[in-house]
Amino acid sequence: TGCSAGGLATILHCDDFSARFSRDVSVKCLADAGFFLDVKDISGKRSFWSVYDGVVHLQQNVREVLPKDCLANKEPTECFFPAELIKSIRTPMFILNSAYDSWQIRNVLVPVSSAPDKPWSICKDNIRNCNSTQIKVLDAFRNTMVGAFKVVEDKEDWGLFIDSCFTHCQSLYGISWNSEISPRLGNKSIAEAAGDWYHGRSQGEKEIDCEYPCNPTCSGQLPP
Repeated sequence: TGCSAGGLATILHCDDFSARFSRDVSVKCLADAGFFLDVKDISGKRSFWSVYDGVVHLQQNVREVLPKDCLANKEPTECFFPAELIKSIRTPMFILNSAYDSWQIRNVLVPVSSAPDKPWSICKDNIRNCNSTQIKVLDAFRNTMVGAFKVVEDKEDWGLFIDSCFTHCQSLYGISWNSEISPRLGNKSIAEAAGDWYHGRSQGEKEIDCEYPCNPTCSGQLPP
């Protein structure tokens, strides 16, 4: 398991980690807030692409673990994004992510390089400050993420908990993971949903939230 960059590493190395054990050992992976998107920022540039491109070209060992079927048709940088990685992962995985991931909104969708004006600066600081036009942009970001998960719909041993809370890294904090004000989907906290998935108490533990601000359990006390 891992959070943020650690969540990405979990996605990237899950199969390799699983292969280190004998077949009678049950291996499952949980990736938290690591589902980074390749989207244009508000200025129309793919600014986060350059970050990924730098990692792929500076660390040659990254290419060695990228999906071979993806590399046969696409650039290595594109294959490094989770939307491509999950297409070839065989090990059971639980993806925990906010569809309105606060870190990505601040650094991928509205980065400093996009020269955001004051309304956007206020919006990316707190989603409650966003106007209706800005919310539509955030909804489009959310829809891109949700669309990427269609490739795992038929994977019965996978789990999803994709809420609409403005937060990042939800497994690290008790207030998010399992408390009276934890985000809930399907009437379950993150801990309950992940536990049911891990122990096989429910098949197809996949929950995707509706658009912001539909979920009343998204507390303003959650880590930003």
